[in-house]
Amino acid sequence: MHQHSLRKWQHTHIFGQDNIRAGEKRTLIVILITASMMVIEIISGVLFGSMALLADGLHMASHTTALGISAFAYYYARKHSKDESFSFGTGKVNTLAGFSSSILLVVFALMMVWESVQRFMNPVEIIFNQAIIVAFLGLFVNAISYFILTGRHNLNHSNANNVHIQDHSDHNLRAASLHVLADALTSIFAIVALLTAKYIGLVWMDPLMGIVGAILVTRWSIGLLRDTSGILLDKQASAELQDQIRNAIESYDGNKVVDLHIWAIGPNVYNAIISVVTDAPKQPDHYKKMIPSNIGLVHTTIEIHKCDGDVEE
Repeated sequence: MHQHSLRKWQHTHIFGQDNIRAGEKRTLIVILITASMMVIEIISGVLFGSMALLADGLHMASHTTALGISAFAYYYARKHSKDESFSFGTGKVNTLAGFSSSILLVVFALMMVWESVQRFMNPVEIIFNQAIIVAFLGLFVNAISYFILTGRHNLNHSNANNVHIQDHSDHNLRAASLHVLADALTSIFAIVALLTAKYIGLVWMDPLMGIVGAILVTRWSIGLLRDTSGILLDKQASAELQDQIRNAIESYDGNKVVDLHIWAIGPNVYNAIISVVTDAPKQPDHYKKMIPSNIGLVHTTIEIHKCDGDVEE
């Protein structure tokens, strides 16, 4: 059999991972903004002797590092999209980056709790005016960054296999957004705490808001950890998606799906292994054409078994 005659059944496993995603461009822009603000705050803190400025600059440095992980993941997934050593492409690289970033978020939250507890036990003098300016400036920068990351371009169209990838399923972009949102939340709580402490004298509000912020960040992180770990461990897709495939195949010829495995191999991109029992076997392509084309199923393996009698439940 000649090689050219096999091309009909051969295909790549890129699934659109070679395209530059909207999330990649947005993340790079936010890194530049955050890194610039970080440098300004650290230099200002050293020159003017302000611990508030220095501390916030170092805090931004940690999130710049996390955003750098996201940017690297986008680049790595795209650069190695044609590497055949990845069985189903590099779609999970971005999910892995989202998982790693969510762990960093938990670490940052624990650091916030630790610092807040220390402030409760050993209150420090707060330079209110400078600290309030820094908090407002940080909030402004994070608001712009968050808008860039979650902006109006909500759909990234991939030309490969007609795959349509929604940004909300891009765990890498979601992780980057959560880091920026965590920074913004910290700034909001800091503003509330600093204004309350300055004008009412409730100095304990500053560490209390730190703990409240840490709790919220932890909740977001756990949600992202749950979603990304499920994909990394090849967790079965939703019952709704399974039912769509099962009902599509079982609606004809008395077919019965006796075994179904469907899991994510990238953002909103799925792989499936389906075992069908039928008394009138047909070619695999016949069953593949029954499956809706808009559910993100890009790689399907179908096993067909002939039943000599009526197929029963």
